[in-house]
Amino acid sequence: MRENGSMPTTPDRAPACPEPSPPEPTGELVAERRHLAESRAALHRMRERTAAMEALSGDRVSGEYLKLTLYRRMKALEDDPEVPLFFGRLQYDDQDERFYIGRRHVSDERGDPLVVDWRAPVSRAFYRATAAEPMGVRQRRRFGFQHGALSAYEDEDLKRGAMAARGAERTILEEEIERPRTGPMRDIVATIQPEQDDIVRADLATSVCVQGAPGTGKTAVGLHRAAYLLYANRDQLARQGVLVVGPNASFLRYIADVLPALGEIDAKQTTIEQLVQSVPVRGVDDVAVARLKSDARMAEVLRRAVWSSVGSAVEALVVPIGARRWRVPAFEADEIVDELRHRGVRYDAGRAMLPQRLAHAVLVKMELAGESPDDRVQDWVARCRPVKAFAAAVWPPIEPRRLVWRLLSDPEFLAAAAEGLLTPAEQATLRWAPAPRSPGAAHWSMHDAVLLDEAADLVERLPSLGHVVLDEAQDLSPMMLRAVGRRCSTGSATVLGDLAQATTPWAVRDWPRALGHLGKAGAHLEELTLGFRVPADVIDFAARLLPVIAPALAVPTSVRRAAGDLVVRPSADPVAAAVTAAAELSRREGSVALIVSDSLLAQTDRALSTAGLAHGRLSAAAEPAPSSGPAAEPAPGAAGDADWLEARVDVVPASLAKGLEFDHVVVVEPEAIVAAEPDRLTGLRRLYVCLTRAVMSLTVLHSGPLPPEL
Repeated sequence: MRENGSMPTTPDRAPACPEPSPPEPTGELVAERRHLAESRAALHRMRERTAAMEALSGDRVSGEYLKLTLYRRMKALEDDPEVPLFFGRLQYDDQDERFYIGRRHVSDERGDPLVVDWRAPVSRAFYRATAAEPMGVRQRRRFGFQHGALSAYEDEDLKRGAMAARGAERTILEEEIERPRTGPMRDIVATIQPEQDDIVRADLATSVCVQGAPGTGKTAVGLHRAAYLLYANRDQLARQGVLVVGPNASFLRYIADVLPALGEIDAKQTTIEQLVQSVPVRGVDDVAVARLKSDARMAEVLRRAVWSSVGSAVEALVVPIGARRWRVPAFEADEIVDELRHRGVRYDAGRAMLPQRLAHAVLVKMELAGESPDDRVQDWVARCRPVKAFAAAVWPPIEPRRLVWRLLSDPEFLAAAAEGLLTPAEQATLRWAPAPRSPGAAHWSMHDAVLLDEAADLVERLPSLGHVVLDEAQDLSPMMLRAVGRRCSTGSATVLGDLAQATTPWAVRDWPRALGHLGKAGAHLEELTLGFRVPADVIDFAARLLPVIAPALAVPTSVRRAAGDLVVRPSADPVAAAVTAAAELSRREGSVALIVSDSLLAQTDRALSTAGLAHGRLSAAAEPAPSSGPAAEPAPGAAGDADWLEARVDVVPASLAKGLEFDHVVVVEPEAIVAAEPDRLTGLRRLYVCLTRAVMSLTVLHSGPLPPEL
C-alpha cells in the first residue's frame, strides 16, 4: 500500500509557493514514524556514549591516536534532522523480524539493530531482490520523506510481483530520483539500481572502469563504492587511505558532502593539479607544448635523463684499513653499479645500496686474504670517507626539480635523453625559450608539475594508497594518468568518465589505453547507458552529437517517465532572453543555471544584476589556469563566488559545467561554446556536456544558426 500522498518533492530551501498541509497520518504510518523517532533517540545515545569516553592511554602518542579515533566516531554519528535515517524496509519469508535499511547502523541499548547499514550483506536484497528472484524477501517497503519527516510509504509484494497503488502516479523511487537538485550533490543510497550495485560492491582487489553516459550516476556510484570499501575493509583502508580525484575545485565542492553524509570522513579529495603541485604553478603552455609534455613518451625521456646521471668509475676504489689497503678495480665497481641499475629499483634506492655493495666487495677480498671480518666491519667500510666519496662520484644525488629544469633548458641534455623518441622539431617545441637561469626562476606550468611528479617517483618511489576514485578520467593525459596510477600502484582504482565528454586536447581517446597508462590494464570495464537524471527529450536532443563526437559509444536512454521540457528557439539577443527565461524558471521548483561560453560570462553576470535577479556565479577567471590554451580545464580554486551552491540562479561558464547538475538549464549561444575550443570536435564535446546538465528542463537560445549536428 501507499499511504499519505505527500512525496519528497520539496527542495532543501523553502519553495516559491506554500505547500498544502498533508492529511493526518493514520495506521501503520504512525508506527513507522515511531520507529524513526526511536532510531534517532538511539543514535543520540550512541553519540553521547562516545562523547563520554575518556582517552586514557599509557603514553601521549597513543592518547592522541585514541582522541582522533573518538573524534572520527563522533563525526560518523552526527545526525542531520533533514536527512532520513532509513529509506527502506525488508521483511523476509521465514521470520517476522524486519530490517530497516539506512545510511548507517543504529542499535538500541541491548545492541539490537534498529537501522541496518546499507552496505551490510543483509541490505543487498533491498537493491537486488525482484519478483523473479526475491532472495527470500516477502515485502520491500520504500519510505518518502519531507524535510526529514516520514511522510509516506510504498510496499512491493515480491511474491506476487505487485506494487500497491502504483497506478498512473509516480513511485517513491521515481520521485526521489527526480527530486530537485538544489545545493550540493546528495547520496543515492535510496535509489541505487542493480547494475550500479554490482559496481558499488565490487571487492577491494578489483579495479573498475565505468564508462557512463550523462545522468547514469557514475560519479555517485564511484563515491558510494568508496564508502562501501571503507565499510568492508575498514582496518586496511584506515592504514592505506582512500583518495578521490576530481576535475576541479568547483566539482569537489559539489560532491564534498556525499561521503560525510554516509558516515565516512576519512577519504581525502583533491584535483590532479593539487596532486602533483610540488612547485608554484605560474606558467601557461600553449596547446602544442601541453600535448607534447603530456605524451607518454616523456616518461621514457625522463627515465633516461635520471639514469644518465650514473657514471663509470675512472679509477679503482682504495680503502685503507689498519696497515692494509684494499682495492676494488674500476671494472669490478662498474659491474656492481650495472647490476644495481638493472634491478628495477628507484634511483635513490640504488644509490643507498651502492656503498654497502662496495663494502661487501672489500670484505670478500679480506676473506680471500685469510681475514675474518664481520658485519660491523662492512658497515664501517660502507660509511668510510673513501667509499662515500667514490659512490657519490659514480652515483650522484639528484634533485627532480633541477633535473627537469635542465631537461627543458639544455638542448644537448634533452637531445641525449630524447634520442629516437622525439624528433628535433619536437625537442625544439619542448624547450623553454628563453631558458630560466635556475629552477627557482622558472615559470612552471601544470604540465611541468606532472613531469616533476614523474621524475620524483623515478628518484624515490611515491607511497601507494589503498584505493583511488578518479572522476572525469576521460580528460586526463597519459602523463596525468601515470601520476594518479602511482598513488594506487599497490592498491585498486575506480575510474569514472565518459569519452563523449573528453574536452582536453591531451586526452586519451579510449579506455584500454587510458587504463594501461594508469597501470590498471586488467581493470573491469562497465558501460552505463541508462540515465536516471537527464529527461528523455533532453538526452535524445544531446545524443544527436554522438555520431560525431563518440561514434563507438552506445546511445544513452532515459528511464524516467517524465519527458522533461525542451525549448530551442532563436533570439536576437540571447543573453537578454536568457535573463528573462531565468526569471521565469526561478519561480518554479529547483535550481537554475545559465550556461554560457566563457567569453559571455561577464556580460551575462551584468545582465542578471541589471535585471535585479539574485544569482551566484562560477568564475573561470578567478584564478589563472595552470594549464594552457583555449581548451584548458579550469584551475583548482576557480569556483567564483563562494555562495554559488546556495543560489537559486547560477551563471556557469561552459568550461566549469562538467560534473554539475541543475534542475533547469539555459544554454546560451551553442555555436559560441563550440567555437571557443581549439577544434570543432572538442567544441562539440563541450556542448554535449552543457546540454546534459539539466534534470527537469533545457532551454537553448541562439542568435546565429545552431550547429549542423543538432
